[in-house]
Amino acid sequence: MTRFLPTLALFSAAMCAVPAAAQVAAPADPFAGDPTGIVADPCPSHGKVDWAVQHAHDQARDFGQLCRYRAANAALTERPRVVFAGDSITDNWINLDPSFFTHGLVDRGISGQTTPQLLVRFRQDVIDLHPRAVHIMIGTNDIAGNTGAAAMETVEGNIASMADLARAHGIRVILASVPPAGAFPWAKDKQPVPQIAALNRWIATYAKSNGFTYVDYHPALATSDGAMKPGLASDGVHPTAAGYAAMRPLAEAAIEKALGR
Repeated sequence: MTRFLPTLALFSAAMCAVPAAAQVAAPADPFAGDPTGIVADPCPSHGKVDWAVQHAHDQARDFGQLCRYRAANAALTERPRVVFAGDSITDNWINLDPSFFTHGLVDRGISGQTTPQLLVRFRQDVIDLHPRAVHIMIGTNDIAGNTGAAAMETVEGNIASMADLARAHGIRVILASVPPAGAFPWAKDKQPVPQIAALNRWIATYAKSNGFTYVDYHPALATSDGAMKPGLASDGVHPTAAGYAAMRPLAEAAIEKALGR
């Protein structure tokens, strides 16, 4: 969930304003020869690329990061039971609890993403996979400001759009609360507790009014002041294996409720 960096183009422009003697040669851009426009293959392989360079490219050329799961989606041979869509809290889940993502549960989280980014890839990474249900857990990075400023109504609207799209395609919807966080290590100026609480109130109300399943992870994860319980997160935001162990039975109950109707 690291705050996004300037694009390579902006970085290069800034370097031009620095006196020649002070300039340091920028690394070669491994994406310089990538295709643009509408093409048959927008996701050429580059091998291992420096994280900062990759992240700058994604922000400038692949905002939704549709290339991340493109090959994995094509390789699926069975209809998923549930797709888990979200940010790094979902992205990391499969790494710390791989046994959970079996029997038709598919992880499609991407670290650092905000609601508009997930909405961009929602068709490819959820709808086109034809799962029976989708688990949507997103909003932490909107509050952190990873892709800039947004009104709370915009964030809510993005979540509503994803839920409405899923329902329109016969996919059961599980809306998850934004997990607790007392502070963001990468956005120290933010005070997330009240905004997380406000967004979760809206998610719970929206889920109830639309007949969606709501899963609230806060009773298992949060302290009384809205932070993560000690030992359940590595940095106050991202769950540890113990954190995911606390979340797992709640997720399983939500899946049973959503699919058992």
